[in-house]
Amino acid sequence: MKKVVIGLSGGVDSSVAAYLLQQQGYDVTALFMRNWHDKTGTLAGDCPWNDDRMFAELVAKKLNIPFHFIDLSNEYRKRVVDYMFSEYEKGRTPNPDVLCNREIKFDAFMKAALDLGADYVATGHYCRKETICMDGKETYRLLAGLDGNKDQSYFLCQLSQEQLAKALFPIGELTKPEVRKIAAEQGLATAERKDSQGICFVGKVDLPVFLQQKLAAKKGEVIEIDSDWEGYHHSPSSENKPLEEQALPFYYHKTDGHKVGEHNGAHFYTIGQRKGLNIGGKPLPLFVIATDVTENIIYVGQGDHHPGLYRKALRIKPDEIHWIRPDLALHPGESCKYRIRIRYRQPVQDGTLFITETGAYILFEEPQRGITAGQFAAWYNSDGELIGSGVINQ
Repeated sequence: MKKVVIGLSGGVDSSVAAYLLQQQGYDVTALFMRNWHDKTGTLAGDCPWNDDRMFAELVAKKLNIPFHFIDLSNEYRKRVVDYMFSEYEKGRTPNPDVLCNREIKFDAFMKAALDLGADYVATGHYCRKETICMDGKETYRLLAGLDGNKDQSYFLCQLSQEQLAKALFPIGELTKPEVRKIAAEQGLATAERKDSQGICFVGKVDLPVFLQQKLAAKKGEVIEIDSDWEGYHHSPSSENKPLEEQALPFYYHKTDGHKVGEHNGAHFYTIGQRKGLNIGGKPLPLFVIATDVTENIIYVGQGDHHPGLYRKALRIKPDEIHWIRPDLALHPGESCKYRIRIRYRQPVQDGTLFITETGAYILFEEPQRGITAGQFAAWYNSDGELIGSGVINQ
């Protein structure tokens, strides 16, 4: 009998995943990980980790499976939270959930599970894995979950073939309502429990307060850029320009607009942000269209359709291109049309990935709102397989 260690989080998804593994005949062991217990910046009422552990233990007891506990707080701080601070300090917006899966759940946690004798490690992610044989060797396909509203494959866009080899995703074929129904039918304590939100394992936070643990608040100017700014008439996205130029973001100087307010630190803001500006009296809401952490300036524009929010291309540095399917990797001079996602829950967008000596460039068929440095771009083929990803550089 194959042994599976399930990352039991105290939520309904991993609870049902554990039950399904049992039904499939696996020898199942639960492993709960504590990754964060610093409450700095955590919003009141957010469930602390010990509540999660209590629910996880209740489920393990109900299913009559062994329950283990591991503290990965040090690894999480070094490999996820410190990375977050570093990225925000550079004026980029990281995705800690993607890093948590690559560095913690499918690395530090997976190693701990294998030490317990696991043949496989399972999670409650809404995604699917398929094994195919190529040239006598097993290759693993990472596919979108069947529930389009909950598909979490994007969060796993940095996984490797080695990590996928040991991974199982038992609920990938189910919808969220089906998962809750199974939990209720089996009398699992998590059946009606709300889904966790916010930063992976940290929860909902007041981001500026959280970041001020390491990044000092510093007053700066908020500059509004009009929608008819002359730079938009010479857009870098013009189709007759080289890819390198099309992928350039808009660059502003404070003399391009006018001051409309002040902020407490440019690194606390991100492209497309509306909340937290606290500037009223405008015909349309203000959105962040650019940040300059060197000069400590935030640039804003009025309305959701402000041209500063939209771009047609982005760049990924050569050393930050990752192929889940190395056998399908493109080489300099090659290109391929893919379905692309630049944030979780965003519908996939049509675009072309070009590989050059200076990096990967994605050219979208339609301008995209809020392309943000530090986030991950992930590319899928037509049947929902996640082929690769990379950190957006610009």
